[in-house]
Amino acid sequence: TESKHRRRGGDLKTRSTELGSAVTGSPLTPVLPASTTGKKSIVLSSETRKELAKQAKVTKEERRAQIDERYKYLISRLADGIGLSEQQVEEAIISDDKFPLIEQFFAPSGLKKLLFFYQDVLQQKSNLSLRSDESTKSLLQKKLFITMGSTENITGTCAFFLRTSDKVITASNASQEVNFGVFDCTNGNILQGLEFFLSQIMVPALKSQQNWGAVKEGLKNSQIQDFLYSVDKFVGTLSSSRQNIEDKIQLTKVDIDIYISNLQNPSDYITAG
Repeated sequence: TESKHRRRGGDLKTRSTELGSAVTGSPLTPVLPASTTGKKSIVLSSETRKELAKQAKVTKEERRAQIDERYKYLISRLADGIGLSEQQVEEAIISDDKFPLIEQFFAPSGLKKLLFFYQDVLQQKSNLSLRSDESTKSLLQKKLFITMGSTENITGTCAFFLRTSDKVITASNASQEVNFGVFDCTNGNILQGLEFFLSQIMVPALKSQQNWGAVKEGLKNSQIQDFLYSVDKFVGTLSSSRQNIEDKIQLTKVDIDIYISNLQNPSDYITAG
């Protein structure tokens, strides 16, 4: 039996060798030495990285050339709202893959909103390895980036621009046609950020607003008063819900082994119950 296994193994090896010769013209061994193949791969990888870096630099400079007064208005508001310099905001924007969304926001009947997140993100670096004593926190770095708001979780600050009409956004009307705001959602606490935004910014602004468009009576109008009452009620409900969530009951885990170790028969379990 042992000799049969050896012959079958030998036949299999011979067939594999023949198959390799038929496909590559040689036995199933690497066509190039391992060291040569590895070296070639490294060279190609290095060239690819250099080419990508070159293309990225060209793209950034092209985008920088696009920045006009409309972009500068957005950059200025972002810098003030988030606490970065205008140079830092500009660099983040022109480096972002979603940079074209800004032009779509400016276009007539364009995007209704433009969102930016400023929060910790996990940096992806090549040839990066963690030692056993290192934490992933060391890889987190604050980053400002454009988002649609549907793919990334908010864990930091959300800055947003909203259009007030379908007009094309120009350098002369940007400050009138675009509203800006900031949510502080640190640690993903969206409810607290929304509550603060409404109670400390929106509601006071609404209650001090004099011009209500076609409603000539302004704040004296009963419909306006009902609207403000509804907003106040919503903020109160939001605050109550947030507090209930934060003060949720935490059940203590009980070690029941000490209670059931002495239970021997059904009557003991009934008594314990």
